[in-house]
Amino acid sequence: MPGRRSPRVAPAPRGAERARGPRRAGARPDRGAAAVEMALVLPVLLLLLFGIITYGMMLSFRQGLTQAAAEGARAAAVTVVASQRQTDAEAAVSSALEPYDVSCAGGVLTRDGEAVGTCTVTEVPCGTVVCAEVALDYHYREHPTFPVLPLMDALVPDSLAFSTQVRVS
Repeated sequence: MPGRRSPRVAPAPRGAERARGPRRAGARPDRGAAAVEMALVLPVLLLLLFGIITYGMMLSFRQGLTQAAAEGARAAAVTVVASQRQTDAEAAVSSALEPYDVSCAGGVLTRDGEAVGTCTVTEVPCGTVVCAEVALDYHYREHPTFPVLPLMDALVPDSLAFSTQVRVS
């Protein structure tokens, strides 16, 4: 139509370019900021993650020691011959700690041929009956089951000690 004009586009208000940021040829001002932030945060996150794993492995081993003491006490409780009681209890403790490569023999806990603690089986009086007590003491700080970072050293205990008493039948 002859009298019709195309709609006119209004010019952008002043300062509109500033709101979007200045345009520089080939420049990206935020480039690398994410990499710097990641480089600062990543070591802390990895330290936290490794600490959680280390502490979890220590708690798992602690539960294994508790179970081993209970198994040793059960074996001592059902052994009829008193002279065989210690041998049976130590065998039960060794069997329970086998996943951790720890064994009990002669009152000593060993791991990879090295003494790492004590395991004792004793008869103790319990009123009018006789009880067997199995006590385990593992020197965890010197022989951790999972590597410990120097900063995490303060989180792990020096030793893990457990004892269980049962009535001998």
